[in-house]
Amino acid sequence: MRLHADQLELSDETVAALVAEQLPDLRGARLSRVPSNGTVNLLHRLGEELVLRFPMQGDDPDTVWAELTEEADNARRLLGRLPVSSPEPVSIGEPGHGYPLPWAVYRWLPGLPASQADLAGSVPFAEQLASLVLALREIDTEGRAFMGERRGGRLSDHDAGVRRWLGQSHGLIDVPEVEALWARLARTPRDDAPDTWTHGDLMPDNLLVQGGRLSAVIDVGLAGPADPALDLQPAWNLLGRTARRAFREALAVGDAEWDRGKAWALAQASGCLPYYRVTNPPMSRLAHRTLTALLEDS
Repeated sequence: MRLHADQLELSDETVAALVAEQLPDLRGARLSRVPSNGTVNLLHRLGEELVLRFPMQGDDPDTVWAELTEEADNARRLLGRLPVSSPEPVSIGEPGHGYPLPWAVYRWLPGLPASQADLAGSVPFAEQLASLVLALREIDTEGRAFMGERRGGRLSDHDAGVRRWLGQSHGLIDVPEVEALWARLARTPRDDAPDTWTHGDLMPDNLLVQGGRLSAVIDVGLAGPADPALDLQPAWNLLGRTARRAFREALAVGDAEWDRGKAWALAQASGCLPYYRVTNPPMSRLAHRTLTALLEDS
């Protein structure tokens, strides 16, 4: 099912033709779709070593090329600097054969998405997550600060959007309770906390697990300097009460930062809940679990 009204069409034949033309050494390598609840890219695995990432949306190849280039630069910055594996970019492909946008080639990272592992109550896993977040925060921002309209800047910039999405969520969640929580959290002071490097989208499907341990973090398209509280979102989208407490303790997070983390998690979940209710039920259910955890933790 299409996730977005303007989602691009991409057939297996088109992917095979692009590979044959632009990656001729891999012509004939096994090509298969990768099942994913992701909402930004369609994924195809190529052979044993590579994954192809095709943006679902966009109408300006130059803009998408710039975005993919920035994502690759971010990925290179993270390589070898985290306690787990992270994406390694290989190349950027050209539009063609009916697909109108550039696309990206990365090394394949093995592992089971954390959404498919029973880790909500695992304190060791929560502590691993905290180590990942701390390592991200140690990366030098080189004087850069948050830019753009995504999550990670000022909470107040997201007020209208959160309220609009919640207005579409009656019958899906206790909207007045979530609105009241947002009204409180959105006023949380920043106290001039400097931006740090963040992943920006620590959703369960962006965390890979092997043998019950965190093995990799993927999808670094939103990585960059931002409010450090942005990367607290696994506390509510993945962890249960005990593991959540361990995660917070390992990060030594104060009340203001913790509340900003809640606000960022709420801002994302409020949109995913109604938007993906029909087209991506797992994402909508994750949003519901996140909002429920936030209400319980308030």
